[in-house]
Amino acid sequence: MLARMDWLPLISTLAGAAIGIVATLIADRSRWRREDAKEAVRLRLEVYTQYTTVVKVLGETLRALREQEHPSDEERVVALREAFRESGIAVASERMWLIGPQPVVKASNSVFHCLRSICDGYIDGTAVGSPEDHARWEARGKAAAKMRKLMREDLGVGPLLERHSS
Repeated sequence: MLARMDWLPLISTLAGAAIGIVATLIADRSRWRREDAKEAVRLRLEVYTQYTTVVKVLGETLRALREQEHPSDEERVVALREAFRESGIAVASERMWLIGPQPVVKASNSVFHCLRSICDGYIDGTAVGSPEDHARWEARGKAAAKMRKLMREDLGVGPLLERHSS
């Protein structure tokens, strides 16, 4: 009986140590998951910000180029193509395809194609302010509003009550 009593403190100590180790591992895993989730949201915010900024700047660049005088149609075409290529939208779009959830990727791709359509329309000679031009810009505005709404939902931010300027 004396030998059995000598083991009880040792078993009790080992059981306490095992419980402490398991509790620490569970707490560490939980902390890691929270930090990983925070980092994922931070990364999506960065990608979304880059994409929406590029969309905004490219839109403004296309608006400026459409009103600018060009020595020839060929130079206007070169300026429009160069503006689209140098805008950074291809890189921002690829980052979106790699990071964003499916609904946001689909919406951002829609915005990309709207901007491409606007640019191609000007290359093909669409008149500034024509019904076709207006329809393309309106489609871009609606697509961008939908994209921002989905981005805000994904980030856990409430909806905006006012319309963003296009």
